[in-house]
Amino acid sequence: MMEKMIFGRFIPGDSVVHRMDPRAKILFVFLFIAIVFVANNAWGYAILLGFTLLVVFLSKIRLYFLINGLKPVFILLIFTFFLHLFFTREGDLLFSFGFIEIYEEGLRQGIFISIRFLVLVFMTSVLTLTTSPISITDGIEVLLGPFKKIKLPVHELALMMSISLRFIPTLMDETGKILKAQMARGSDIGSGPMKERVKAVVPLLIPLFVSAFKRAEDLATAMEVRGYRGGEGRTRYRQLNWQLADTLSLVLLAGLTAALWYFRA
Repeated sequence: MMEKMIFGRFIPGDSVVHRMDPRAKILFVFLFIAIVFVANNAWGYAILLGFTLLVVFLSKIRLYFLINGLKPVFILLIFTFFLHLFFTREGDLLFSFGFIEIYEEGLRQGIFISIRFLVLVFMTSVLTLTTSPISITDGIEVLLGPFKKIKLPVHELALMMSISLRFIPTLMDETGKILKAQMARGSDIGSGPMKERVKAVVPLLIPLFVSAFKRAEDLATAMEVRGYRGGEGRTRYRQLNWQLADTLSLVLLAGLTAALWYFRA
C-alpha cells in the first residue's frame, strides 16, 4: 500500500491541467478549499463532487488510479463517516439496535463531511500529480513575492514546501522497503494483539528516521556543493507564462461559487 501512495508524486502529461500556470493551479486549489465550506445541502455537495470529477477528467488522470493511490486516505474517510454516523444524535431516529442508534442528522453529516473530505483530497492530489515540484516552488515563490517587503524569506519557504512534498513519496517508498525487510526477518506487523503491533512498529520507525536524516544531509550537501546560498540575487531559468486557460479556470471557480450560493439553504 505504501508504494501505491500518490500524494506528492508528479506524473508528466499533456492535459489542459498539466499545461496550466502553476500560480493559477495553486490559487485555484486554495480558493477551492475555501469555497468547499459554502456548500451545506445535497445540491451543493453534488455540484462540488461533479466539479471535482470534471477537473480529474480534464487532467487525464484515471479515476481508478487516483482512488487506488489514495487507499490509506479512504480509511480515514470511512472512519470520519462512522464517527459522525454514530455520535451525532440529532434529527429523527432512523435505526436502533441495542446501544447502536443512527439518527437522520448523523447520516446527513457523515455523508456531507465525507464528500467534503473526498473532494479536497482529490483536488490537492491533482495539483501535485500535474505539477512538478520545481514548478510548485516557482509558483509559491511568485505568489508570496509581496511578502519580501516585510523581510519574509519567501524563496526559502517555497523551497522548503516543495522539498516536503517531494519527500512524501520518497519516505513512503522507503517505508515499504523497510517493512519488507522486517517481514523477511520474521517480523509480523499486520496480525496479533494491538500491543504487539505497536511493539513491532518500533523497529520500523528507527531505520525510517535514520534514512530520512541521511537523505536530508545528502540533499544539503548536494545543494552546498552546487553553490546554493539562498534566494538573494538568484535569477530564474524557467519563466512562468499566464495563459487564457488560467484565467478561465478562475472564472470557472467563480461560477462554482455562484452556483453554491444559489443552492445554499
